[in-house]
Amino acid sequence: MINEGVPSRIFDRTRIFRGAMLSPGVIVTFALVLFAVSLVAFLSFRINDGALLGAGISVQNFVTVISDPLYGLVVLRSLAIAGLVTLATVVTAYPVAYYLAFHAGERRSLILFLVTLPFWTSYLLRVFAWKIVLAYNGVLNSALMLSGLSLEPSTLFLNTPSAVVLTLAHAYAPFAILPIFVALGTIPRSLVEAAADLGARPFTTFRRVILPNSMPGVLSAAVVVFVPTVGDYVTPALIGGPTSTMIGSLVQAQFGKANDWPFGAALAVMVMLVILAVVLIVRQADRLFGSRT
Repeated sequence: MINEGVPSRIFDRTRIFRGAMLSPGVIVTFALVLFAVSLVAFLSFRINDGALLGAGISVQNFVTVISDPLYGLVVLRSLAIAGLVTLATVVTAYPVAYYLAFHAGERRSLILFLVTLPFWTSYLLRVFAWKIVLAYNGVLNSALMLSGLSLEPSTLFLNTPSAVVLTLAHAYAPFAILPIFVALGTIPRSLVEAAADLGARPFTTFRRVILPNSMPGVLSAAVVVFVPTVGDYVTPALIGGPTSTMIGSLVQAQFGKANDWPFGAALAVMVMLVILAVVLIVRQADRLFGSRT
């Protein structure tokens, strides 16, 4: 006689096992991430009186952020730099991901290893490396002078917004290549073969079949790159000059030298709201231009 209670016990054990596997992530998410975000949101409404968490409740911090044109200018600059970094990263990452997905063959593992190799080094080390390259007496200026293209070192490379864009685009390139590669890898090869059988040229196949079906990966790569670059403050501080100050630098200054945690929290909340708006826009774009397979 078959014991009908055995399947239910197996189901209970499976459910317990799944719960045990999910519990660390749930604990980290709710106990650390949500708690930290809630604390920042609470702190943004406090009044700075020198205490750790401030005193009283006020919206003056947000009024200052919205009314002062300086912060609006910095936010717009941060969005512009992050947008340029995202565009440059995605445009340069797509050909690499395309080659990996369709033409790499046996070299795919080696190229993927080279793509992920920067993860083995410190982010600060990569930033300092670009600083050495772009400095007044750096590698780039030395190469231009040795080649005769320049008579003296140029100050146009370092401490500029373009230097920040270049450094961030290089730092976040692997984050763009991998999701695009995964999206391209999910495209059925039968669609590409069918387009060729119907007489479509390679560029037409790419435009009508490959690119539309890889858009989820492109949009994911754009979000993964855009979100951290908006609030980055290390690269602008080391590579950029006064014209490259981003909102992350102001937040860091408020929590550091200025010792005004409530105002710094208000700036951080404004950054989170801007990022949330961008993510919602990208989500809507994913619904409109997402995968058609």
